[in-house]
Amino acid sequence: MREKIFKYVKEKYKIKPDYPFSAFPDYPVLRHEDNRKWFVLIMDVPREKLGLKGAEYVDIMNVKLGDPMLVDVLVRQQGYFHGYHIARGNWISILLDGTVPFEELCQWIDESYAVTASKQKKQKMRPPKEWIIPANPGYYDIVHAFDDVREIEWKQGRGIKSGDTVFIYAGAPVSAVLYKCRVMETDIPYHYSDENLTITEVMRIKLQKRYKPSQFTFEKLKEKYGIYAVRGPRGIPDSLSEALKK
Repeated sequence: MREKIFKYVKEKYKIKPDYPFSAFPDYPVLRHEDNRKWFVLIMDVPREKLGLKGAEYVDIMNVKLGDPMLVDVLVRQQGYFHGYHIARGNWISILLDGTVPFEELCQWIDESYAVTASKQKKQKMRPPKEWIIPANPGYYDIVHAFDDVREIEWKQGRGIKSGDTVFIYAGAPVSAVLYKCRVMETDIPYHYSDENLTITEVMRIKLQKRYKPSQFTFEKLKEKYGIYAVRGPRGIPDSLSEALKK
């Protein structure tokens, strides 16, 4: 089972085990390459230490979950235990003797990988998100931005990544959402600075849909969707998301 786990992690995450414990040279650790945090620790322990019958040693896999309620549910099932020798956090120990199917082991490896990932890696791993972003017509002619092209470069908002959707809100005197765009590329180096604006990175966005200035005005955003200001990139409520898709 160890080798199956190593193969799975190597193929999916390009990570190989290391053995950091001189006193326990047979305890492999799988860890992130950037923050060096473990997401899997495999040990062999006496069955009796887990409350099982018998004194022979058995392999267990320690992984970290994100939800303490999930931990409470799992440890009531056969093959699952509270973290052995890892009392802090939401660590669990799972038998590697076949009691728990390999497919389930992979599910918890993936969960642990995500939970222990660095902030930057979590950002890359998250599912696509929808944003509303502001545009100031006084600085940029956003009304005619897509007259001749379908893709433009735009100041990159913090947290936005490729695959996200951005709805561009034009400020006064327009005061309305004008475009739906897909983020095609991010982290493009760019250097611009004046008394009003500094840009160091831009993203490339592609037009997907136009809206009439009367459809999603600031008054409607405020009264129907609880958006009272668009000063920077922000997520949108589900109700507005559904309306924008119609």
